[in-house]
Amino acid sequence: MNRALFGSILATLAIALAGCGISYNSPSVSQQSGGTEVRVVDVDPQTVLVANRQSYTPRSLPEIYFRAAGGSQLRGIDALPPEPFLPDEQRRTLELRIPPDVAPQPYRIGVGDVVLLATKSAGTTVEELSGLLAAQNARQGYTVRDDGAIAIPDLGTVQLAGMTIEEAEARVFEALVDNQIDPAFSLEIAEFNSKRVVVGGAVGNPTLVPITLNTLDLGEAITAAGGVQVSNEEFASIRIYRDGSLYQIPFEDFLARPDLQRKTLINGDAVYVDTSYDLEQALEFYRSRIDVINVRRDARTAAIEELQATVNLQRGELNERRENFTSRLELGAEARDYVYLAGEVTEQSRYVMPFEQQVTLADVLYDSGGMPTVTGDPSEIYVLRASNNPAEFGAVTAWHLDASNAANLTLATRFQMRPNDIVFVEEQPITKWSRALNQVLPSLINVAASSLRTAVQ
Repeated sequence: MNRALFGSILATLAIALAGCGISYNSPSVSQQSGGTEVRVVDVDPQTVLVANRQSYTPRSLPEIYFRAAGGSQLRGIDALPPEPFLPDEQRRTLELRIPPDVAPQPYRIGVGDVVLLATKSAGTTVEELSGLLAAQNARQGYTVRDDGAIAIPDLGTVQLAGMTIEEAEARVFEALVDNQIDPAFSLEIAEFNSKRVVVGGAVGNPTLVPITLNTLDLGEAITAAGGVQVSNEEFASIRIYRDGSLYQIPFEDFLARPDLQRKTLINGDAVYVDTSYDLEQALEFYRSRIDVINVRRDARTAAIEELQATVNLQRGELNERRENFTSRLELGAEARDYVYLAGEVTEQSRYVMPFEQQVTLADVLYDSGGMPTVTGDPSEIYVLRASNNPAEFGAVTAWHLDASNAANLTLATRFQMRPNDIVFVEEQPITKWSRALNQVLPSLINVAASSLRTAVQ
């Protein structure tokens, strides 16, 4: 009786176990796929190059992401007031009033100065010489803006106003190092536009004389303006207006004393060569220069405010368009490229390919959590790619990566993905049996229990 019962149970279990092979179906890669040709190609350094040869250009971000909210140039100003006409008068005794000495100060960079940055060249001597000549023929630097900064591509804005050349070099060096750029460079000032001296009156060419790295003395300023143009030197005088004070040097004294010719001028000085002795007329000239300065300042302030308003409007428009694009992306209204993950991966999902850059198998696999090695078979990783050639009737190439040797994962970092690729990882053989038993075991228990009850009865 017991032997018959035991034999019956064993026979039932054997039949049930024999059915495990058909009780559980798991996905796998096969070269026979219902009429679709499947070609399995092992991934190695050579085949990676072949797989990457299929052309693909990542989708680009819209043009609004590459535009800056920059305005047009500052608008011009109206005509400036003319300089006053100063007629000759009967000579009076000229008083010598010498401006105070000025302590030498290092040049400090200001608004309007043009700064040149020169980086080292890795070329030959001939190439370096050619490049130098080319740079001298087309000198283009960075202008110090109204906010005291220069804008360098790939680096951003760097504050330089108020700094000496040494301080500016240190500041640019810090900015280059902070942005991980080779800090080998030299800095020089190409155009001096921030500090000037006005020279007018009886000179060859009334002008604005810039103050450069070298101090500007009175003789140099007058020479730069074309020299004194008077018919009678004994009636001429040089007047200097500085910080609200008026100084006077008779021209005869100026010629006779080199120390007067070497008097240092500073930013904002106004030099007027006069052939009369009426200080009121000279003061009127300086007032007219002040009026010009005020006109320039007011016009520049208004232009800057207008430009800032334009920039704010453009920035608001750009931000709104970018937000609209982001919303369309979130709602799925913009076309995107995808790669799909299936099989024994941490999460079966759809991977969105990024804008403007290639993505690799390693990016797709490990950005989604990777592969659980307990259930996934690292020796059976596939990238399934359907052919785009209509003549091949949708033939599929299964690029097979054997990652049982972890060194082969380096190939995954070079294997570029294409839209609609499917990354598939097969399950471990033991995983297949485990899942089959998990499905069959309840049935086996029920069959055994039923057989036991039948035998007992």
